[in-house]
Amino acid sequence: MMDLTRTDMPPRTADEALARLQAGNLRFVNGEARFPTVQKAVLAELSRGQQPYATILGCSDSRVPPELVFDAGFGELFVIRVAGNVLGPAVLGTLQYSVRHLQTPLFVVLGHEGCGAVKAAIASRFDGSRHAGKIEMLLEQIDPALDGLDPQAPPDELLSAGVEANVRRVVRDLLATTEAQARADEGAIKLVGAVYELDSGRVRFLPDAAADGTRR
Repeated sequence: MMDLTRTDMPPRTADEALARLQAGNLRFVNGEARFPTVQKAVLAELSRGQQPYATILGCSDSRVPPELVFDAGFGELFVIRVAGNVLGPAVLGTLQYSVRHLQTPLFVVLGHEGCGAVKAAIASRFDGSRHAGKIEMLLEQIDPALDGLDPQAPPDELLSAGVEANVRRVVRDLLATTEAQARADEGAIKLVGAVYELDSGRVRFLPDAAADGTRR
């Protein structure tokens, strides 16, 4: 049986944490995931506290569970999931907790192909579609990211562009918060945008949606 006890030290820098995520996703894609089960010894250790090495803001879509996508074990990721991976008071409060109390060095905004929330926001913006009140409030948070998109583009291309634009906007908005700016000035965090590909299982990190606050 595979030994799943946590004997390795958690990554200490954002770059180490990002490399860990990329390596885990590669194992996931290749069918070589390390965590099919969790041993009781791991659960006992985690009951004493958590030290996640990355915070993930992802979509609620059931096909994109960050722990499985990155082949991460219990206690390794601090995960926030909301439709469209959008920001809001509750999400921002949770992120602030992660910054202040958990001090994870890496923050990843994880969108995904075919995102229903982004698709609905595109329909609202360009086709005049309307949705239930609370859904409309959520879509309003995505709408600004759609500025500059070509409504005449093929639907699949438009949706793909919208998903990436939404990820980039959330990364920018996060970096603009007082908390993130302070941590960046201290050289303590990295913000990264990424998109999960539903058909392949690969996470595509967006080089133009990253903000590095780590000291060189």
